[in-house]
Amino acid sequence: MKPDEAPTFEQALQQLEQIVQRLEKGELPLEESLKLYEEGIRLSRLCHGKLEEAEGKIEMLLKDTRGEPALDAQGRPRTRPLPPPEDEEA
Repeated sequence: MKPDEAPTFEQALQQLEQIVQRLEKGELPLEESLKLYEEGIRLSRLCHGKLEEAEGKIEMLLKDTRGEPALDAQGRPRTRPLPPPEDEEA
């Protein structure tokens, strides 16, 4: 992974678990503990954001105007929102 590249969900979760283990031991100096805590918060927010993104995609896959799985023109599950029906547009 490149330094400016965000970790995957799995990588971030693994890093977060390692940080928690180190902090739970209680053997680190205060400054290092604070740095790890800050990194843990950043990773936690990243994981949360990735989970929310995945949840949104799942919701789009499960819904269309008839309550059926939303498919694109090729019959593949959609990963982008459906446009509103023409009669609902303002």
